[in-house]
Amino acid sequence: MKLFSNTITSLENGLNYSALKQKVISQNIANEATPGYKAKDVSFKQSLEEAVNVIHANRTDMRHFDFQGSQLSNAGVITKKNVSYNHNGNSVDIDKEMTDLAGNQIYYNALIERINGKFSSLQTVIRGGK
Repeated sequence: MKLFSNTITSLENGLNYSALKQKVISQNIANEATPGYKAKDVSFKQSLEEAVNVIHANRTDMRHFDFQGSQLSNAGVITKKNVSYNHNGNSVDIDKEMTDLAGNQIYYNALIERINGKFSSLQTVIRGGK
């Protein structure tokens, strides 16, 4: 959604990351008792690289960073393969998952508050400051 600034696009990318993380955490919690299930996580680095790849910037100086890069097809979901917490080969740590769930909820709420503020500002501008 390209409205008036790239800020809304950045917030939208953050919400997409948070939604993906929520999905992965939910899958981990749902499979907590599944024998042989390996916990998954979302790589922030890969998600950040994907977000940077959509930025279209003009380099006006050779000392500036080049934002052009290849599009990544991986959504940033990684599987923790070499870890096993339970006797049945399962690698889900329910305490860690619940902590991640709470942290992701706080992150999501902060993004929602910020995007609501942006839309409130746009409404104020449209109404002529009233």
